[in-house]
Amino acid sequence: MERRSSQIWQGPARAPHRSLLRSLGLGPGDADRPLIGIANSYNELIPGHIHLRSLAEQVKFGVWQGGGVPLEFNTIGVCDGIAMNHAGMNFSLVSRETVADSIEIMVQGHALDGLVLLTNCDKIVPGMVMGAARLDTPVVVLSGGPMLAGDFRGRKISLVNVFEAVGAYFNGAMDADELEEVESCSCPTCGSCAGLFTANSMSCLTEVLGLSLPGDAATPAPYSARLTLARATGRQAVQVAREGWGARRFLTPASLRNALALDAALGCSTNTVLHIKAIAHEAGVDLPLESINEVAARTPHLVSLAPAGPAHMEDLYRAGGIMAVLKRLAEGGLVDGDTPTVSGVTLAEQYADAHVADAEMIRPLNNPHHATGGLAVLFGNLAPRGAVVKESAVLPGMLRHRGPARVFDSEGAVMAAIEAGGIEPGCVVVIRYVGPKGGPGMPEMLSPTSALAGAGLDGSVALVTDGRFSGASRGASIGHVAPEAADGGPIALVKDGDVIAVDIPARRLDVELSEDELTRRRAAWRGPERVLTGVLGRYVAQVLGAETGAVLGEPARG
Repeated sequence: MERRSSQIWQGPARAPHRSLLRSLGLGPGDADRPLIGIANSYNELIPGHIHLRSLAEQVKFGVWQGGGVPLEFNTIGVCDGIAMNHAGMNFSLVSRETVADSIEIMVQGHALDGLVLLTNCDKIVPGMVMGAARLDTPVVVLSGGPMLAGDFRGRKISLVNVFEAVGAYFNGAMDADELEEVESCSCPTCGSCAGLFTANSMSCLTEVLGLSLPGDAATPAPYSARLTLARATGRQAVQVAREGWGARRFLTPASLRNALALDAALGCSTNTVLHIKAIAHEAGVDLPLESINEVAARTPHLVSLAPAGPAHMEDLYRAGGIMAVLKRLAEGGLVDGDTPTVSGVTLAEQYADAHVADAEMIRPLNNPHHATGGLAVLFGNLAPRGAVVKESAVLPGMLRHRGPARVFDSEGAVMAAIEAGGIEPGCVVVIRYVGPKGGPGMPEMLSPTSALAGAGLDGSVALVTDGRFSGASRGASIGHVAPEAADGGPIALVKDGDVIAVDIPARRLDVELSEDELTRRRAAWRGPERVLTGVLGRYVAQVLGAETGAVLGEPARG
């Protein structure tokens, strides 16, 4: 098979190209070596990325060892924690598409034979994988790994505890000195946030998809084992490129259903629904929302990590990591072990030697935390095209809830109400006009969910939104409501006092209004008018609904 890089190496007409390559220090002896791009999301703004320079050097060493030529370039990245609860959050999901586009541009523009995706954090992992899937280019993924948990008075904590501490402070349950103490010790090392939030959720799913080497998801960022893994990743990227194993070889209906099974067993972030749908879209695989419920219905929730439980990624690592979880699932025939991996062996061959070192951390199939998986997709007259909830992080008493709506048209408005003590127990908080178009960019509602939890309201108040949630959110937090308010979805028609019924076991989300009343309100509805320019304007013109994964469609025509 002819390598892509022959376009810039071979023949007299490529003398100018070779001249430019010589200026990089390459010569004729390198022409037979695969050109391996190292897409590095390093920047000095994100804790999950600050150490990626050192990992990149190890990857390069591995690529040279494997007989390839490493060529590093960078992509952008947004820290969702820093972008939270201000205008920056409008750009978070948008950045996923920019990351994917940058992968496409760099690979095509420079005729790269293969890629190492050196990544971490929420939108960068799926964005990079989406770009590789779009091109079907040979690829191996290496994450920066999770942060170690912090220690607060003998208790392990992570970033979510700081967000919830804000709610406790507003509620008078914590003073300023204690808030500062929590703030100072929750993020003690480099790496993606320590719990099973979106970044780590996506790294876990990347490993089961067969796109990364075993151990990639759970090995903590500061551990030397990650340096060893980086060198191995570089070597294997050369082999994958030589074999011509494009990303779509590993992104199949079977592997994507494996990812859904692992998602259910771990209780991953609700954001994974958006990202798995978007990755499937780029790979040309149909993955209906309903399949999430189908897989979750037969897959027990085996691992309880923050925010649903007290454990963190470092605990999962010590218990055996993702391969140990897959081995548990295989015992019940819940994964397809025949799917290929970038290691060159099947998934079953990868987890065959895995060992569960802690049976409480990775529970057996007959003793799960919950009989069914962590995520659920709800439908009903409030969400005709679906809504998503992290069922594993909902208190038992809130799995079914019925209450009057408190409607807000922005995140800022609900935060002001929470701070003022204006949210009554028993209600259903509705935050709308924060979807893919309405946000724009479908901002995360971590601050409201954390403030409600910190104020002790997560056991009596549900939150429904056409926005999305951080993987750190817990409680009866139902997001991705589709159609969104900006498209005139039913959530746009809800008024204060309307009764909303949440029934997670029945997979239902309804507002108790007749169809005639909804029709009357729809006829009178007028959405807010605004003019957006720049990247957000282009995004709104193209983005599709949350039920699609918020992927981009064709630009709107005038």
